[in-house]
Amino acid sequence: MEFDSIECVSYSDGGDGLEEDDIPQLHHHPHVIRSHFSSSKTTTTHNNKNNNNNGSSIICDGNNNNGGIGIHPATSVHELLECPVCTNSMYPPIHQCHNGHTICSTCKARVHNRCPTCRQELGDIRCLALEKVAESLELPCKYGSLGCPEIFPYYSKLKHEAACNFRPYNCPYAGSECAVVGDIPYLVTHLRDDHKVDMHSGCTFNHRYVKSNPREVENATWMLTVFNCFGQYFCLHFEAFQLGMAPVYMAFLRFMGDETDAQNYTYSLEVGGNGRKLIWEGTPRSIRDSHRKVRDSHDGLVIQRNMALFFSGGDRKELKLRVTGRIWKEQQNPDEAACIPNLCS
Repeated sequence: MEFDSIECVSYSDGGDGLEEDDIPQLHHHPHVIRSHFSSSKTTTTHNNKNNNNNGSSIICDGNNNNGGIGIHPATSVHELLECPVCTNSMYPPIHQCHNGHTICSTCKARVHNRCPTCRQELGDIRCLALEKVAESLELPCKYGSLGCPEIFPYYSKLKHEAACNFRPYNCPYAGSECAVVGDIPYLVTHLRDDHKVDMHSGCTFNHRYVKSNPREVENATWMLTVFNCFGQYFCLHFEAFQLGMAPVYMAFLRFMGDETDAQNYTYSLEVGGNGRKLIWEGTPRSIRDSHRKVRDSHDGLVIQRNMALFFSGGDRKELKLRVTGRIWKEQQNPDEAACIPNLCS
């Protein structure tokens, strides 16, 4: 459900399990972890003629003792740590079958405890040798091509990448589950061209939201506008949704960047009518926080329906809300910022 009309004046002021047929055939896997049960001693082999593989092998004993590792020059350690099913890097516990083929713990459940390479039962054998090898590795962040210069121990790399400041941003569009990710310039173009979002320049704004039947409130009722201010981009959201049994309207701002940069800005929102007004002032949330997370935290200007209708005037059968606001840098005195009607006294 969309709003009937919007007037915008911008003032410029500067896993499921896998079936057998779905499991890849990996009889010639380039690296194999072989399990040796005839002796408790761990040995190392190179190009074992009894193995059905063309690369290196790692020997682990049945008691999960650490073993020696022989790596063929053509096989990198990083390839050894790649799961043959999902192709992601493997982290403890790393599992292996009796023939030494490795698999990550997530895919072990997906293949119904059968080795995807030789079809033998996987059991509960850990390959501690490979886990120890991983401990000695230091690898660059996978977002190095986006500017991250960091290098981390193998087991710390995953945690860093989950919070890396150089990781791509999710699309901030709230009307659908958009899966697009990218940097800020790419997402701005995506919002404009693909989602047809209104784009405005300036750090003050004046929006008028009109709705003919304000008693029909659905979670899908929302609007989004993007502002270019101080060389940065901000997303202004306005929407109606059910809060418990009561319908409410909410306006809030999100910063297209990281939280640390968002802290440099402050914004205010004002709505009023009939000699009354509500004012909200706060710090914009980063788009690292999802639209739903911000909305559900009520971090913005929240207007109860009865109050919104009172502001609208008339017979309360039509919603007419004018929301004004401005954005300023934290170190800037807000009284020195450019004013717009109904915003500055």
